[in-house]
Amino acid sequence: MTRPLLSIVVPLYRSADSIERLIQELSALPVDGGCELVLVNDGSPDNTAELAEKFMQSSSRAITLVKLSRNFGEYNAVMAGLHHAQGEYIVTMDDDLQNPPSEVLKLLQHARTGGYDVVYSYYADKKHDRWRNFGSWLTNRVSDLLLDKPRGLYLSSFRVMSSFVAKEVCRHDGPYVYVDGLILQVTQKIGRLQVEHAERATGVSGYTFRRLVRLWLVMFVGFSVMPLRLATLVGFLMAGSGFLFMIVVIVLRLMYGAVEGWSSLMAALLLFSGTQLILLGVAGEYIGRTYLTANKKPQFVVRDVVRNGPAGQ
Repeated sequence: MTRPLLSIVVPLYRSADSIERLIQELSALPVDGGCELVLVNDGSPDNTAELAEKFMQSSSRAITLVKLSRNFGEYNAVMAGLHHAQGEYIVTMDDDLQNPPSEVLKLLQHARTGGYDVVYSYYADKKHDRWRNFGSWLTNRVSDLLLDKPRGLYLSSFRVMSSFVAKEVCRHDGPYVYVDGLILQVTQKIGRLQVEHAERATGVSGYTFRRLVRLWLVMFVGFSVMPLRLATLVGFLMAGSGFLFMIVVIVLRLMYGAVEGWSSLMAALLLFSGTQLILLGVAGEYIGRTYLTANKKPQFVVRDVVRNGPAGQ
């Protein structure tokens, strides 16, 4: 079986309106060296899987459809796709066609000519809602602090990586996945390329505030110990503040006798108690994730794999 030059991994969720066009446009890409598509149905509640299986049969491109047993999330679905990708290079992209399939070849060419292990795309003009653009901007700023990321690098879901990087990323078997964090642990030979970003043709974005918070938690707790260091720092600051407050109370007691301060006492008590609960919550998040990982919570579960032809076709 010939190994294809390129694999294109696409997680699918509520993609019924876009799946036909997605398969058609990706199948039409002229890739010298062979290309395969790896579609991952992430427990979509609509008929995305059925439509994907229908349209892939009429494609001349080798397509693998990975059906997960339930919804595991975008990054987990990408990991499932990487496990089934066989190409020398792997492109990951969303299913909404806001990244035009024609840009795939640009990423591949840039990675090959530049000798990069990974190339991330970035956009001159993003066609997302303002709040989503703000969320992406904030996520990238936070990752500048938490991860060993080159300054100014935009972490986009539209990226290309070598099979070497994909293989190393797939070694991670924990249930909490942040693909970009794993990539940055593997290599620093990372490039960037400006590509076009189109308006969303159909449907609505599945990018919600809840998913953004979950991503931040994975980034904070799964790939950095900075929250624990911040917790220690806050603990020292609160202890120091409490010590100073105690000195003030003693001085006032010695100079003026009885000190009336029930309101200030309760305010201080609430402040310190709240801080302690927050710090316990941070530690508890680490412990809980460690517990679930030790108990082999699955990263993803594959229900079925459907293929329409040999890889490299």
